[in-house]
Amino acid sequence: MMNQEKNDSIQCSIHNCVHHAENVDYCTLDRIHVGTHELNPTKKECTDCDSFQCKM
Repeated sequence: MMNQEKNDSIQCSIHNCVHHAENVDYCTLDRIHVGTHELNPTKKECTDCDSFQCKM
């Protein structure tokens, strides 16, 4: 069962993620996993929220 309460520790503005706290820019997960799609990330653009799941 997914937690629907916002997590005050994780701000998020990705509204098309299933974990977004609908009315406020926060995540509802207890924790997220941050990863990368680069071999040697040097900028924030090189990082990804691996917990992202697109709303269908």
